[in-house]
Amino acid sequence: MSTINRISKVFESAEEIQFDDSSKIVLMSDCHRGDGNWSDDFSKNQNIYFAALTHYYDNYYTYIEIGDGDELWENKRLSEIKLEHRDVFWLLSKFYNKDRLKLIFGNHDIVKGNDKFVKDNLYTYFDEPSKKYIPLFKNIKLHEGLILRHAVTKNKIFLIHGHQVDFINYKTWRLTRFLVRYLWKPLNFFGVNDPTRTAENFHKKQAIEKKLIKWSIEKKQMLIAGHTHRPMFPEVGEPPYFNDGSCVHPRCITAIEIDSGQIQLVKWYINTKEDGTLFIDKAVLAGPNKLKDYFNV
Repeated sequence: MSTINRISKVFESAEEIQFDDSSKIVLMSDCHRGDGNWSDDFSKNQNIYFAALTHYYDNYYTYIEIGDGDELWENKRLSEIKLEHRDVFWLLSKFYNKDRLKLIFGNHDIVKGNDKFVKDNLYTYFDEPSKKYIPLFKNIKLHEGLILRHAVTKNKIFLIHGHQVDFINYKTWRLTRFLVRYLWKPLNFFGVNDPTRTAENFHKKQAIEKKLIKWSIEKKQMLIAGHTHRPMFPEVGEPPYFNDGSCVHPRCITAIEIDSGQIQLVKWYINTKEDGTLFIDKAVLAGPNKLKDYFNV
């Protein structure tokens, strides 16, 4: 099956979520939440992420995670990740309890495509103080792709992680996971980069982006993905392929916001006041542009 057909297959079977110009949605991906050790790339940005998520929760956004939320190639047990980042999971559960959380799996957390894994690892959380399991994301459904469908115009925005067009991260993910976990993770400690990671390979990024853009052009379909860790925000009139970046950039996290019928790319980062006080700030990197301008291309 060609890469174009693989994406189309996900698109054709994806659940649709209705939204309108009053909807507030934030899209993030590639958090790669780990177990807190030296290889946990999320740890350095966890405070930025928590502040951003708190803002979105308080302002009634729906949070959609477009894959690779948890680092389950380097780490075997999601329970250890939940324990290390329990404040984050507590906040995500608040979104879920308000029906404002949707999760898409990527290649690094592809095991979430298994219903039994989801039931065993995401339905509940073991609370150590009380020594009992408490609800986390009870009966949650994980997705390979999702479609945002506008209630009035019926236009669609397709959400997918994007690893489906990356052969070694899709077809051979079990072998790649083995190599990452037992070869490249230890070597990374000595400064050896993992060649399987699209985010660390400029030419692989370009190849992935070309395939996703090609699908978007052929299907005349707005597409938002992750996987490459490179934020993308096209000008109106260009192929409507967007990428929300990642939460493991060296100095910031990036996200795509949909609000009041508009879309924009933002970053959250640590800024400094004149008196030297540090605070977490948000800046707009691109947009806001009207969604309808991309639908009409």
